[in-house]
Amino acid sequence: MSDDLTALGGGPTPIPTDSRAGAAQLEAIAVDPEVTGARFVTTELLAWCPVTRQPDHYRCTIDLVPLAGKSIETKTLKLYLASWRDDGIFGENLAAAIARDLAAATDAAITVELTQNVRGGIELSATARA
Repeated sequence: MSDDLTALGGGPTPIPTDSRAGAAQLEAIAVDPEVTGARFVTTELLAWCPVTRQPDHYRCTIDLVPLAGKSIETKTLKLYLASWRDDGIFGENLAAAIARDLAAATDAAITVELTQNVRGGIELSATARA
């Protein structure tokens, strides 16, 4: 374990109350140069429609290609994704924000695909790259 990681192994970590605070807590880990990619998948991403304030539940797939030998530390990723639960944001913008924040934290190529649970008979999928 790296000495510069603050969330991993430190006991319960409070979930940030907003996504910007969550982004600031993202941590990167060093990965072996032979690692050519990592995929993270969750169905526990929640945000709110900024107009109706109805909850939007997402399946989120994150593909990461380490360009500088770094990947994302998963505990901080979980906390970051949970921090969106109080934000009003459209799915397309959410995908772009997550891709930007993860790319900034890892210097990696990031692709984020969000699939919103069906609401009103429409399924939304949005993809963003950074």
